[in-house]
Amino acid sequence: MKKGDVLENIVVETMAAEGKCVSRIDGLVLFMEGGAPGDTVDVQLTKIKSSFLEGRVTTVKQLSPSRSQPFCTHFGLCGGCSWQHIGYDAQLVYKQKQVADNLQRLGGLALPPLQTIVPSAKTRFYRNKLDYTFSAQRWLTREEMEKKKALENPAESMPPQPALGYHIPRKYDLVFDVTECHLQPDPSNAIRLAVKDEALKAGIPFFDLRKQVGFLRTITIRTANTGEVMIILQVTYDKMEWTEKILRRLEKDFPQITSFNYIINGKKNDTFHDLDIICWKGNPYITEHMPKPDGSGVLQFRVGPKSFYQTNSDQAYQLYKLAWEMAELKGHERVYDLYTGTGTIANFVAAQAQKVVGLEYVAAAIEDAKVNSRINNITNTDFHAGDIKDLLDESFLSQHGTPDTIITDPPRAGMHEAVCGMILKAAPQRIVYVSCNPATQARDLSLLADNYEILRVQPVDMFPHTVHVENIVSLKKK
Repeated sequence: MKKGDVLENIVVETMAAEGKCVSRIDGLVLFMEGGAPGDTVDVQLTKIKSSFLEGRVTTVKQLSPSRSQPFCTHFGLCGGCSWQHIGYDAQLVYKQKQVADNLQRLGGLALPPLQTIVPSAKTRFYRNKLDYTFSAQRWLTREEMEKKKALENPAESMPPQPALGYHIPRKYDLVFDVTECHLQPDPSNAIRLAVKDEALKAGIPFFDLRKQVGFLRTITIRTANTGEVMIILQVTYDKMEWTEKILRRLEKDFPQITSFNYIINGKKNDTFHDLDIICWKGNPYITEHMPKPDGSGVLQFRVGPKSFYQTNSDQAYQLYKLAWEMAELKGHERVYDLYTGTGTIANFVAAQAQKVVGLEYVAAAIEDAKVNSRINNITNTDFHAGDIKDLLDESFLSQHGTPDTIITDPPRAGMHEAVCGMILKAAPQRIVYVSCNPATQARDLSLLADNYEILRVQPVDMFPHTVHVENIVSLKKK
C-alpha cells in the first residue's frame, strides 16, 4: 500500500475520538475522514504508518442504517455539527463508548458500570453564544472557482464578495458565508443577516484576514433563557460613524437586545480578554436563570462579554445537578470548587455546604463569581484568583481549611500534575470531577487511583451533532 491508493468496499466499524471513522485492514487500524459506522465505502489513503493508516472516504457504496439526513445546507463545509449524518440515538452510543474507551484504555481505571448517557432535550438551537467572523472575500466552492477561471475578466465579472460566517475548518483565513445556522435560537440568524445587510448598504469594509486591513472583524451574539440578548461588535479602529450605523440598525430592528457592546481591536488576532469592552447602550451583562438543585427557587447568573457560561444553558442545569447529587453534600462540608469560572457550580451547591472556596486563574471571572453570590444572597462562598497550580498549596490549605469535598471542572487540557498532587495531599473524602475531555480526565484520574475509588461515571451530552461529550466521575477516598 502507498499514499494515494484507494481501498474499496471497506465496512466502517465504529467512531473514534474527534469524530473519525474506524475500520481494521490486515491488522492495521484505518482512520477515515467522512462516512458513518455501518457504511460500505471506498477510501483513499492519505497517511501510512507502521501501526495505522489514515484516509478519506471518496465513495459511499452502501449507506448505514444509523445514518440520518443532514438538516443544514452548510453540512460538509462547516466544522460545527459534523455528526448530523448520524442519527441522534447512534451519536449517544458512540459518545458513551468514547468515555468508556478513554477511562479504561488510556487511564487503565477500574470502573463501575457506566451510567447511561444523559441526552440533550434540544438537539438544535441549544447554544447561547456564537461568534461570527467578517471577511472581505468569502470562501468560494470548487465549482465557483472553476467558473471564475473560465471568465474572460474574472476580476470584473466576479468581484470579491464579503462574508459574515464561520472559518473553514483548520483554515484561519478562509470564511464561508452563513445563510442559516441551527445552533442558536432566534433572533440570532436575523441579527447576523441584518448586520451584514447594513454593512453592505453603508459600504463599511469587512476585515481582510490575510492583508489585515478593513473595519468589521467579528460579532458575538449571546442569548439568555430570560430572553435577553447581548451583542459584541469587534472593529479594528475607532470610527463611531460606522460602529453606530450597525448598532442603531440592531437597536431599531431587535428590541430583545438589552446589551450593546463594541471593542476596538487593532491586534493581529480576535481575542479580546485583554481589551476594554465599551457598553454603548443597555446593561453590560445579560442574566441567565437556573433552578436551584433542591427545587426551592431560582438562581440568577450575570453573564458579561468576557464571562464563561456553559453554552447549552438547559443541559448545564442537568450537568450541575448531577454533580451536586454525586457530591452527596449534607450541609457541614467545606467544598473546594477548582476552576470555578464565574462561580456557577460554587453558587449552585452553596446552600448544601458549610462553605465553598472557589479557585480560578482568570481574575475577571472571579469578580463575576462574587457578583453572582451577592445577587443571589449567598454569603458562604469565598473566591480566589490565580494559577491553580501555584494558588493551591499547603499554605492555602492551612489558611482556608482542608476540603471535605473537591469539585473540579477544568478546561480541555485537564488538571496540572501539581494540582493532582495537592488534591492527594488535601485528601478530601470525596471528589467530583466534571470534564469536557474524557482523555485528559482519564490521565488525571489515573494519578488519583491509588488513593480513590471510582463510584460513578456519568456521561452527559452537551453538544448534539458534534464529537464532544461531557463526563462526571465521583470518587471516594479509600
